[in-house]
Amino acid sequence: MTAPEQTPGDPADAAMVDRLYRGMLLIRRFEERVYRLFLEGEIPGTLHQYHGQEAVATGVCDVLRLDDWITSTHRPHGHALAKGVSARAAMAELDGKRTGCCAGKGGSMHLGDPAVGMLPAIAIVGGGNTVVTGLGLAMKLRKSDQVAACFFGEGATNEGAFHEGLNFAAVEQLPIVLICENNLYGASTPFHRVSLVPDVAERAKAYGVPSQIVDGMDVLAVRAATADAVASARAGAGPTLIECKTYRFTGHSRSDARDYRTDEEEAEWAARDPLLVLGARLDQAASELFEASVKAELDDAVEFARSSPWPEPAEALEGVYA
Repeated sequence: MTAPEQTPGDPADAAMVDRLYRGMLLIRRFEERVYRLFLEGEIPGTLHQYHGQEAVATGVCDVLRLDDWITSTHRPHGHALAKGVSARAAMAELDGKRTGCCAGKGGSMHLGDPAVGMLPAIAIVGGGNTVVTGLGLAMKLRKSDQVAACFFGEGATNEGAFHEGLNFAAVEQLPIVLICENNLYGASTPFHRVSLVPDVAERAKAYGVPSQIVDGMDVLAVRAATADAVASARAGAGPTLIECKTYRFTGHSRSDARDYRTDEEEAEWAARDPLLVLGARLDQAASELFEASVKAELDDAVEFARSSPWPEPAEALEGVYA
């Protein structure tokens, strides 16, 4: 998506509020729709859903240009839709159809499309943290003004790839924005059980990288922080780490009953739902209009996926490199 001309994060810009709200709503309703289709047996495999974290993907990708790149995780649906993968291409990919964004070969955990600047998502924890360093290095060597953004969870910061990638990016002053989606849990393990440093942003200081903590449930706050970081990267000032404090309303995956979380904790975060936070700026008529528009887009995406052809067996050998 091309960044608009208004002041980054300006809450007075009604067009920006509308755009961000609809972007988050599309992600939320997409996740709800694919969950039902999964339970009905239409979508194979498993799902790692993005409910609650929509403000992060939407706020970050709204600043990025089409020719900027992102890397994603095993929870990529929101990142893909926010970066410009169509609902049709995403839904067809989840269905395993040839018309999917990865020709039906990636599925839920490997959504992506180079045409919109998204590498197919990497399901290995921390896997994108070194890949994005390579992207940033290529951009620097080509003397372009592109930026690469990397989404990862707080659990990835205990992986060697996080530290290696961050150190190299810092030393080489690469045009990278590191987006930590700190949703408090790595699968079912609370972050405080595996790190004595409570804030991921603090870890960036060891590498001389500027960082900040933002409310990951507030899309305007995420967008404003990202706009600053992207501008710094484009100017050649190197990487920035943004820690978004957020929360996934669903379990880690479809088999997770969330019995490690309390009802009180879930209720506290539900009250900070990013759709409620930004939706308070909209009137009822606008909200209903967005709901109808998103429903129509997803109805179309489901029908497109259902009517699309399956890949031929021989296609399994295409696009394979030794």
